[in-house]
Amino acid sequence: MKLSTKKIAYLSFLTALTIILTRVFSIRIPIAGVEGVRIGFGGLPIIFAGVAFGPIAGGIVGALGDLLGYFINPMGAYMPHFTFTSFLTGFIPGFMVFYVLKRCRTLPIIFISVAVGQLISSLILVPYFINTLFGVPFTVLMPSGLISQLINIPLYAYFIKVLLNYDAVKVRKIKAGTSC
Repeated sequence: MKLSTKKIAYLSFLTALTIILTRVFSIRIPIAGVEGVRIGFGGLPIIFAGVAFGPIAGGIVGALGDLLGYFINPMGAYMPHFTFTSFLTGFIPGFMVFYVLKRCRTLPIIFISVAVGQLISSLILVPYFINTLFGVPFTVLMPSGLISQLINIPLYAYFIKVLLNYDAVKVRKIKAGTSC
């Protein structure tokens, strides 16, 4: 992965954005004394980084967002399990778009990539780790997680497509000699 100054700036911005959206602008609903449901858009910058810049970039944004977010605003003890799932949140959709689906960024492809990533990270691994670490039953975690992802996946896919289209239009205007 080649890192230009511009790419580092974009990834830094996305990392900061995921920290803000996750730690400040999200609603947390505790289940059995543990954060069971988080409603917000903290995963959007992570997934966008993976789809726009590649799986490693998405993974780095996810992992750094979780690590830095923990040190800025800790919520309980540090659990590396959740840093791993944050890494996968960006890595899996990026891998799907770049390598499995051959860089095709249509809305259905983005939707499938986001859905696979969220299924693995948010609907399988996070409940598994919460169950393993804190003993919260799957029957308590799964319904709320499923409802959350039924809302998040289409929204994430749509917003990512809009952002990618905005960037493509902007690049075409710059190449054509027009600005704004």
